[in-house]
Amino acid sequence: MTPFTTNQWLIIGLIFLLGIIVGMILRGGGKWKAAYYAEVRKREALEVENRRLAKDGAEMDSLRHAAAKDEARRRAVDEPPAV
Repeated sequence: MTPFTTNQWLIIGLIFLLGIIVGMILRGGGKWKAAYYAEVRKREALEVENRRLAKDGAEMDSLRHAAAKDEARRRAVDEPPAV
């Protein structure tokens, strides 16, 4: 039997790598897909929550600013004019 040439070893290696890749693709169903989709759903829920919190924070800032303006207006009306 003659020994393999470099090209033949290269082809054997590439076929081996192709087999590993195809095996990973075929085995990659089920639990990994479920875990990935669960992570995507969790990230989307967090993004929705972050948007809601940002909206609530902006509303609170707006209300706080309006209350501060109203308080300043009341103090200006209640204080007697400086002589």
